[in-house]
Amino acid sequence: MRFPPIVAALSVLVSSLPANSYSQEKELPKGEVTKHAFENSKIFPGTYRDYWIYVPKQYDPAKPACVFVCQDGIQYNAPAVFDKLIAAGEIPVTIGVFVMHGRVKAQSDQALDRFNRSFEYDGLGDNYARFILDELLPEVEKKTTADGRPIRLSKSGNDRAIAGNSSGAICAFTAAWERPDAFTRVFSAIGTYVGLRGGNVYPTLIRKYEPKPLRIFLEDGSNDLNIYGGDWWMANQEMERALTFAGYEVKHSWGDGGHNGKHATEIFPEAIKWLWSGWPEPVKSGKGSQPLQEILIPGEDWKLVGEGYAFTEGPTADPKGVVYFNDIPGSTTYRIGDDSKPVAVNTKSNRANGMGYGPDGRRYVVETGTEKVVSIGPDGDSKTVAEGFRGNDLVVLANGNVYVTNPSQTNEPGKVWLIKPDGTKSVVDTGLNFPNGVTVSPDQSLLYVAEARSHWVWSWQILPDGSLAHKQRYYHLHMPDSADYAGADGMRVDTAGRLYVATRLGIQVCDQAGRVNAIIPTPNGKSSNLTFGGPNFDTLYVTAGEKVYSRKVKTTGANAWQPPIKPAPPRL
Repeated sequence: MRFPPIVAALSVLVSSLPANSYSQEKELPKGEVTKHAFENSKIFPGTYRDYWIYVPKQYDPAKPACVFVCQDGIQYNAPAVFDKLIAAGEIPVTIGVFVMHGRVKAQSDQALDRFNRSFEYDGLGDNYARFILDELLPEVEKKTTADGRPIRLSKSGNDRAIAGNSSGAICAFTAAWERPDAFTRVFSAIGTYVGLRGGNVYPTLIRKYEPKPLRIFLEDGSNDLNIYGGDWWMANQEMERALTFAGYEVKHSWGDGGHNGKHATEIFPEAIKWLWSGWPEPVKSGKGSQPLQEILIPGEDWKLVGEGYAFTEGPTADPKGVVYFNDIPGSTTYRIGDDSKPVAVNTKSNRANGMGYGPDGRRYVVETGTEKVVSIGPDGDSKTVAEGFRGNDLVVLANGNVYVTNPSQTNEPGKVWLIKPDGTKSVVDTGLNFPNGVTVSPDQSLLYVAEARSHWVWSWQILPDGSLAHKQRYYHLHMPDSADYAGADGMRVDTAGRLYVATRLGIQVCDQAGRVNAIIPTPNGKSSNLTFGGPNFDTLYVTAGEKVYSRKVKTTGANAWQPPIKPAPPRL
């Protein structure tokens, strides 16, 4: 007798249960499913939505349960599947939260509701993850079961899975991508990884980002949509290839179906078993791309250097590799001591910002409070190098020339200044949209300036007299979907010629040809500036808002105050 696919799949599942498991439908402990409504979102204001909570019979409030979140309500016959798999010990005790997308109610029956599905699901960024984590799940934990048991959910990402179909699938992936600390297991069916709201960039970002602890199951069919937004079938295969390339735990099931949930429902039991396989062992991160492997040391993670500052900036390292940084609002300069702890060395730094050492062994500082550039000697003596403009960041070359960025002021364009060793200053470029970080190539033949309010880093050739030529928008940076620009700030280069740029996405690492090869996020998602420090200049220090982090790497920083270094040519 030929069974329909879903019946056949469930029949196989039941027949595979252990002998001592529940083999008859009527013997299975049945979980309860309750329906609720939520309309108090601050993240998606004005929206209302229904949601359902599944609580398995085996749930004991003495131990927080694992969590399964699903978009577009109850999918894949999940409660019945969970009843079977939990009874068989195939997955942990899991509470399901099945939530619809939001709608903004119309003011009258003569108007349509605003349908928030594409906005919430297809959009990139952390909005939806924050909605689930900060608004919906806390609301779920206010509920109780029919017999009065309080609902307690695990807060560990290793104990949480998230799923969805179509736009709900990319929504699930985005939530885990943005918050791998909160979701590590993703079931994605007929995922909308196409050009509706930027989801088509994911295969590229997956290849470049330092891998995250995620396990992903992908499902799609060869007759899926091929419309104005893109080709779903090809996009899902591209996702699978990118995840495999980056070393993620990824599995897939391809079929010949269309844009519906039929195939996903058939394979869901086995897919969800795979997603939870090995639990409670944590999901592992992938190895990453070759550029990442050339930079990062396996097992070496970020370390917290200091925290509690107002806003950190301007890190630099002296000739011995000792790192200094500024807390701009606090008008304080710190040195990172031998115990790796910051010590205040100047509590009246005049809101010092960018810093860099010169060939004379002095620390050059942009004082935004006095609109000066000063140099500070090993004994703390301060000398004015130039004044009369509000600088931001600087770099000092081996020949003593200093380049300073001067961000856009009211009714004035952004500028780049040159200060020569004799103190004469001149504007060598103008017109950039908020010039910010500045550095030079290892051979000191090219000047790089980050344009904070675009997604570009500009490049010039440095002429013998210090003037600039052949201006080019050269480095093409990635930026968050939720922002209008990359927010590029401080920059450094290594001896291999790679450019490291502090951006809103983290540290973007570019090759000499101007292409982003790798993206290394910081633990708190912030980065304003960076430098290489330590005795061998092989530790990356990053100022990140109220915190400072460090991370030992395989590469070595190139210091502009040292003689030029000619790196190998880039791979073209």
